[in-house]
Amino acid sequence: MSDDIRPLDVALDAGCLRYDASGISRPGPFLFDPSNAQLEAKAVGEGGRQAAWFVKGEFGAGVLRHYRRGGLMSRINADRYFWAGASATRSFAEFDLLHAMWQQGLAVPRPIAAAYWRRGLGYRAAILIERIPQVQPLATMLDRASHTAVAAAIFAMHEAGVWHSDLNAYNILVDAAGKVWLIDFDKCRRQDLSLERRQANLLRLRRSLEKVADMAGVLWWDELSRAYSLLARAQGIL
Repeated sequence: MSDDIRPLDVALDAGCLRYDASGISRPGPFLFDPSNAQLEAKAVGEGGRQAAWFVKGEFGAGVLRHYRRGGLMSRINADRYFWAGASATRSFAEFDLLHAMWQQGLAVPRPIAAAYWRRGLGYRAAILIERIPQVQPLATMLDRASHTAVAAAIFAMHEAGVWHSDLNAYNILVDAAGKVWLIDFDKCRRQDLSLERRQANLLRLRRSLEKVADMAGVLWWDELSRAYSLLARAQGIL
């Protein structure tokens, strides 16, 4: 991308805020408070573990997400994580990965701000990202989404050396023009991606599609897999 503005950090009470200065002129903890009237927050209807909101501000339309645990652990510890340094916090790690991917021109939401708050050996965290307009999850678009477009978005992510920890039918979005977007890069990371690792990522998506659409989802994935293989062969990977 032409925009190469570096994110800036601002100290918070017991924590830190990282933000994109091109979209925010007055950074502050209010950016992560859904009860703040300035954000006009509305709870996300699906997913988000009751900790995600659609918000508005000088940055435009965004999605605010507080990091929450899932599964049995959430009954004991809902939103605290072990402190291992600022760069290792869930919020800063996701912000930095999204920022790098966005600058490379990949179809991911632009990160707006991220924060963490320390307490003892633990921390809480939140992130604010761009809201992509007029999108629907792949799970509801199998009759309209392009196998080739979805394969191309995943292939571009893999070529950038990014492994998606939760590649599923709800973390792939399709906009009104048919463009494919990838979201939710919490716990995702950069690494050397072997063919086996790429295939494992794709198989995770297969399981998701089978869960949401049964055999129709499996057949859809088969077409996606073929489209991905064609791209890989063209690049001399297969």
